[in-house]
Amino acid sequence: MKKKMIRNTLWLVFLVVGTFWIITNQQKKLEYHKIQGSIFGTIYSIKYQSDGDIQAQVTEELNRFDYSLSPFKESSVISKVNRNEEVELDSLFIKVFKRSEEISQISNGAFDITVAPLVNAWGFGFKQGAFPDSLAVDSLLQHTGFNKIKLIDNKIIKEDPSIILNASAIAKGYAVDIIGDLLKRKEIKNFMIDIGGEILAQGVNPDGQLWKIGINKPIDDPLAVNQDLELVVKLENKALATSGNYRNFYIKDGKKYAHTIDPKSGYPVQHNILSATVLADDCMTADALATTFMVVGFEESLEILKKFPEVEVCFILSDIDDKYKLEMTDGFKKLVLE
Repeated sequence: MKKKMIRNTLWLVFLVVGTFWIITNQQKKLEYHKIQGSIFGTIYSIKYQSDGDIQAQVTEELNRFDYSLSPFKESSVISKVNRNEEVELDSLFIKVFKRSEEISQISNGAFDITVAPLVNAWGFGFKQGAFPDSLAVDSLLQHTGFNKIKLIDNKIIKEDPSIILNASAIAKGYAVDIIGDLLKRKEIKNFMIDIGGEILAQGVNPDGQLWKIGINKPIDDPLAVNQDLELVVKLENKALATSGNYRNFYIKDGKKYAHTIDPKSGYPVQHNILSATVLADDCMTADALATTFMVVGFEESLEILKKFPEVEVCFILSDIDDKYKLEMTDGFKKLVLE
């Protein structure tokens, strides 16, 4: 009896080991593919290991997303909402709106997808504006505010018809998640998705190692030609998003105006965070929190972070003599390559 049990146990072990060896070797033989293109006014790059080409499916998903949430597309759902037209809200719009509302409430309005008129007025949005004076800012503030718009029975109800939405601070992250879900449905184990710097990585890269993602030095670089890295992190089944004020900005009368607008004051933020890089389980959360942290500043970011125990962050902060310093959560430190 014992001999039979031993034989059965050995046979089971052999099957498990053999199956694992076959799967591992099959994975090694599969090629890595790369898909590149442009969407939402930015570029995307997707690397994945598979025995097939899924570019058509990726393009279809991105187009579906573009149709829902692109403020640059007149026929999109969000554009029709902005024009107060009758439109059937799709699942993508609803998911982004609900998550935006949650983070707006958690951040006491620091994250706000109704801030588009102010962003436009300062020259950073999908419509270019002139440099606003204080009267213009005060006027625009009357027509913004996340608490002035609700989703009721799958319809957008506005307190003020002139309110418009722009989900650019969260939509790219969600698009990354949507493509990630597509790859997982295709049973693709190893991939890295990058849409405009919002990233999701799973499994390993072509070298069989964890995906390595660089974080740029916070050097003023409006043309995005500088690629000097401050640090490199390893991503293991995580999403990463960075928001910074060292690329999208301009100088007027000797003063720097960056693209992050405080929804409460109506003015570009002025504090010591140069960039915030957020690691989270999903890219939509990482994207929205990176923007939120840029708005509220370092101390308040730490308070908000307490409500997201699964999130890790690296802040690059301005210091004396035009230098900067890094502040990282313990979990983030563990992922930094030496």
